[in-house]
Amino acid sequence: MRRQIDKNYASAKPFFNDIRAILQQARQKAYTAVNFAMVEAYWQIGKRIVQEEQQGEARAEYGKQIIKELSKQLSAEFGRGFAEANIWNFRQFYLTFPESEILYTLRRELTWSHYRLIMRVENPKARKYYITEAAEQNWSTRQLERNINTLYYERILSTTNKGHALAQQEGMQKTAPSDFLKDPYVLEFLGLETPAGFSEREFETAIISNLQQFLMDMGKGFSFMGRQYRISTETKHFFIDLVFYNYLLKCFVLIDLKIGELTHQDIGQMDMYVRLFEDRMKTEGDNPTIGLILCTEKDETIARYSVLEESRQLFASKYRLILPTEEELRAELEREKRMILEQKGLYEIRTAGK
Repeated sequence: MRRQIDKNYASAKPFFNDIRAILQQARQKAYTAVNFAMVEAYWQIGKRIVQEEQQGEARAEYGKQIIKELSKQLSAEFGRGFAEANIWNFRQFYLTFPESEILYTLRRELTWSHYRLIMRVENPKARKYYITEAAEQNWSTRQLERNINTLYYERILSTTNKGHALAQQEGMQKTAPSDFLKDPYVLEFLGLETPAGFSEREFETAIISNLQQFLMDMGKGFSFMGRQYRISTETKHFFIDLVFYNYLLKCFVLIDLKIGELTHQDIGQMDMYVRLFEDRMKTEGDNPTIGLILCTEKDETIARYSVLEESRQLFASKYRLILPTEEELRAELEREKRMILEQKGLYEIRTAGK
């Protein structure tokens, strides 16, 4: 009898799992609905505060007084969450997302904590990017804060601008791989101190040990295929440090890890890897293979006069092993921007001379 009960229970396990999944989905929907209702309420409160301020003669002083009084009354009636600082955030929320934007900007998947972080971003295009990516990629508030602090949007844009400049040279609208790569990459989560203090193999091992975080920093669509990925010719074997597949780009992405400055030998080696992979591994339906070299420094002359300048399949990006300040990152991005403009100027000079 006991055995029959156990057998019946085992056969009914998928049924119980289905019920559990239904309840979990319902709870998540309820949580999302309540959360978004509060986000909308905070925006409405901010709007009403601004409207009230506009009726006062001395607006700045009047605004301080009504927010102070509002905090007292709301805290007394509704409890925690209505400190003066929070109510100032409600006001800023409305000013950051005016009525003309609010209906198509806010995403139900995000919490008030997400929006408080995004409000700090001054660039409207960057704000829109962080809202979309945080919602679609299910970023936690911690991940969102890190991405904002490390200028995730600007790093993507740096590589994208480089790709778009090349695309314009070739008479195209844009080159898709550049929309998925960044320069520089910030890899402070690996726990490595200085490039001189570890080997390329240790660098690779640290990435594998922190693969989930590395994939998140790589961006959308990347899946891990293998480390020291072997590719062979009739006479030799070659080993690629890391191989990924991007299902959005529909192509393989080969990564070569370098300790130190980029050299022309590194570029030549990656060029060979990409050509071999195209010949031996790419299948029907795959787009051209992408090669990415991660290095600590890039010599602008080598980058300018190598196949990197005009290749749509080879990329080189710097990496940082400590969390840089915003000023350091902006300086880095400005250098990249200057190099892109110089390369574009050289191309236009060569073209004009033909």
